[in-house]
Amino acid sequence: MTERPSALAVDRRGFIRLAGATAAGWVALGATSDRMRIVGSLTALPLDDELTRRSLIDSATSRLGGLVAGLRQRGWVEGVNFRLELRSTFGTPDRLKAAIQELLELKPDVILTGSTVETVAVLAATRTIPIVFATANDPVGNGFVESLAHPGGNVTGFTNSTAEMGGKWLQLIREAVPDLARVGILFNPATTPRGGRFFLDSIEQEAAESGVSAIPAPVNAPTDIDEAVRRFSEPPKAAMIALVDSFLVVNRKAVVAAAAKYRVPTIYPFHYFMDAGGLMSYGPTLEVRSADYVDLILRGTKAGDLPVQSPRKYELLINRTVARTLGLTIPFTLLARADEIRE
Repeated sequence: MTERPSALAVDRRGFIRLAGATAAGWVALGATSDRMRIVGSLTALPLDDELTRRSLIDSATSRLGGLVAGLRQRGWVEGVNFRLELRSTFGTPDRLKAAIQELLELKPDVILTGSTVETVAVLAATRTIPIVFATANDPVGNGFVESLAHPGGNVTGFTNSTAEMGGKWLQLIREAVPDLARVGILFNPATTPRGGRFFLDSIEQEAAESGVSAIPAPVNAPTDIDEAVRRFSEPPKAAMIALVDSFLVVNRKAVVAAAAKYRVPTIYPFHYFMDAGGLMSYGPTLEVRSADYVDLILRGTKAGDLPVQSPRKYELLINRTVARTLGLTIPFTLLARADEIRE
């Protein structure tokens, strides 16, 4: 699906020129070194044993699997000239702080973060060690970088959404639910960009133009999810939008289960929710491109000199089986635009 919200995208040719300009340095340095490089990474998933760790790293579809495979293509081999140090935050603030401290004590050459919350926490702990965020919303507004084109400082990475996405989600769910009268916006204020306002502005604007009531549905704990969704199961006809939110991603099974239980049509920002049985999702493809920047930093490029890159492609996924269980008939005009239709 080629349609996408307007965004400030870094010119990809500019990145290619940057990479080409440092190619001579790459050859001179080589991927081998007399010093083992250390790449630190944080995950919210539990690391109960070495088998779990290896499954995360070896999975071709995971962020870590893509990183390791990408680095190998560029001459970096785990255990030979670099070591991957993975720490679990278990999705809790206390554990996040401890995990970051453990990584800093190793003096890593670069730290890879996977969410806005992680990036905020690592930046609070160091302004010298290079940081690459694999996904982030509003990196300028969050104070990570000075600008997308010229980050400055010790951090760079990849954005995964723009503020205009909010209005797009509402447009899509309205096509799936034509008699929609109100929409609930599900998010955790502590873990979504700007406490939810990053997306709420465009949702509320689209809602006002289409005559739909937009109702925030903030949650602060997993136990809040069921009741937040239940509120939208009664007339007038309602649907929900799940915002880009690390809390919701971690608790996606509970979110999808509540939406099914109360028969509330819901649109999600990532395919993770579809894998858990969601109705539809619209968001970036989340290509694993972090190896590009980790490689450049290991070879001496400053993180602040690498432009923040925007998503290359957005995709729409629809599950027709879930739609039927909700009593919905997805219009052909919407199905025709889907990148993937699940049964």
